[in-house]
Amino acid sequence: MNADDVLLNFNPSMQVVLTVVLGLIMFGIALDTQVRDFAVVAKKPKPFIMAIAAQLLVLPAVTFGLTLILPVSASMALGMILLACCPPGNVSQLLTHRAGGNTALSVSMTAVANVLYIFALPLSVSFWGGLHPQARDLVQAVNLDPMSMLGDIVLIIGLPFVLGMAVRHKFPQVARRIQPFAKVFSLLALVGFIVGALAGNWTYFIAFVGVVMVVVIVHDAVALGIGYSTAVIGGLGTRERKAITFEVGIRNGGLGLVLVFSFFGGLGGMAIVAGWWGVLDNLIGLGVASLWSLHTKRRTGTVTGDASRHGFGPLRRRGLRAAAVAQPIGYVEIVADAAAALDGAAALDGMDLADIAAAHADLDMVEVA
Repeated sequence: MNADDVLLNFNPSMQVVLTVVLGLIMFGIALDTQVRDFAVVAKKPKPFIMAIAAQLLVLPAVTFGLTLILPVSASMALGMILLACCPPGNVSQLLTHRAGGNTALSVSMTAVANVLYIFALPLSVSFWGGLHPQARDLVQAVNLDPMSMLGDIVLIIGLPFVLGMAVRHKFPQVARRIQPFAKVFSLLALVGFIVGALAGNWTYFIAFVGVVMVVVIVHDAVALGIGYSTAVIGGLGTRERKAITFEVGIRNGGLGLVLVFSFFGGLGGMAIVAGWWGVLDNLIGLGVASLWSLHTKRRTGTVTGDASRHGFGPLRRRGLRAAAVAQPIGYVEIVADAAAALDGAAALDGMDLADIAAAHADLDMVEVA
């Protein structure tokens, strides 16, 4: 059985359901987003620029190379390319927080990246898919129209995101109350949809489970590795490394599934890869975040580790060093302990991600006299 010849059993009404679910996910992300998140990126552009370059340029290029090395069919290769060109998933913020990473940076990167991907995604898929020696025939066969895909992405990502930000700005208390329910409901609905898709096409998913599992695990590991390597090369601290690792490694597999059925007719290899990615990407990310937080805590005494090596101006460095002399500890530990205390208080007080991110941003930007 050739995955390129498989068309999955998918009720058109379920595509509408999945589109609504993804819209709710983007609405929930926007409820966590404030204008100040974009200001954080403007004040500290280096981590964001590095993360965006890794996502928009490095990840698709490396994925393209993987499709030429791994034993995948043309449709599986196109599915890998599509996932690499999708925006980051909102789970990246949760994993960053769990790992003790820079939540403010994660929230800001996801907010800005989702806006950029509205325009970048269709162009990237068209470019890399059209460049692939086997997958280009599939791209031509479905007559992929980047502008038509752009219109769908605006409806799925752009409109809910704008509405969510508007609610957050105009009615912050309302947004605070409904955000946890919107996030939990949309996440459970997405998981339920993926499980339903797997169950409805179990024969096909099992038939290719061996090669697809290997491909997805390798692809996911490479994506996480690209994020981590980018942050290391940039000389960023532990908290920023964690944020960028999950920002690059966690892709919006649910959106990928919608696009597979909207523009590629439910092509088997693409849908199978996207479906397994939606399951394994989150599980692997959760495992990495948990182990990373434990490793950092054993090494430094706190899950946050060292502060960013480039996040402090001369005044703050001098002030923190002066405090270190007075308290006989390093200034890195002072900031790390403060960030850890903030996360502990957030857990006790039930703060949402937006509040935690804002508090971390205030901590990062405070100047010590």
